[in-house]
Amino acid sequence: MWGVEFDVRPADADESAHDGESPLPYVQRVAAIKAAAIGGPGELIIAADTTVDVDGAILAKPDDAEDARRMLAMLSGRSHFVHTAVAVRLISGEGSAAEVAATSTSEVHFAALDEATIDWYLATGEPFDKAGAYALQGAGAMLVEWVHGSVSGIIGLPMSELLDAINDVVAART
Repeated sequence: MWGVEFDVRPADADESAHDGESPLPYVQRVAAIKAAAIGGPGELIIAADTTVDVDGAILAKPDDAEDARRMLAMLSGRSHFVHTAVAVRLISGEGSAAEVAATSTSEVHFAALDEATIDWYLATGEPFDKAGAYALQGAGAMLVEWVHGSVSGIIGLPMSELLDAINDVVAART
């Protein structure tokens, strides 16, 4: 990305929603705890989290095929929001950190899905590690009629917001 070498490190973070937590604060909190869970002196950390928001309900990654089927049926023929939060953390050589957070919200409208289409999509295996049980960057694009907002944010890393956050955190350290 941008000609910069980077490492991908999974953060050991509890991604469970808190009781009564709404989707936007949820992704912001999870991105921040992921960023805080990794990194050391001299590192720039980028962490993100994405969720699908249907009427204020959080649709995270499905637990199994039936959960994925439930989510896809819930999304069928209607609009929902996708929230992606990114936390950028710059750790100084001494270990102090500056952090900047940004959020992308986009609206996605699904086509009406019949059981055969849901069965086909489940058989692709794609839904099982994706918030809301679909991937816009894959076969799931066939389920989507239109998008209003950031395609990269829906995929899971809002590039415009990320660039702004990197610039802001670097400026905060200088």
